Amino acid sequence: MSPHVAQNTTNRRSAIDARTTRHVGYSISQQLRMRIEQVFGWGKTIGGLRRTRLRGLARTRFGTYLIGAAYNLLRITNLRRELAT
Repeated sequence: MSPHVAQNTTNRRSAIDARTTRHVGYSISQQLRMRIEQVFGWGKTIGGLRRTRLRGLARTRFGTYLIGAAYNLLRITNLRRELAT
């Protein structure tokens, strides 16, 4: 089982070597990881998840669900727009 972490490609030594990165599953994992990180990045910058104004776990969870639904709606419209062209 290979770890789902990114390889350090700067000038320092990386803990993830070629034995892990040469597999097809590693590149697929990195692509999926990028897509998931985009969701959290959008939620923090545009959706307001960086600092919630809600009190309580249930309300915060509900607000997070609403932000996730809004992101999905935006993603659906962008995917439909790409398919139409």
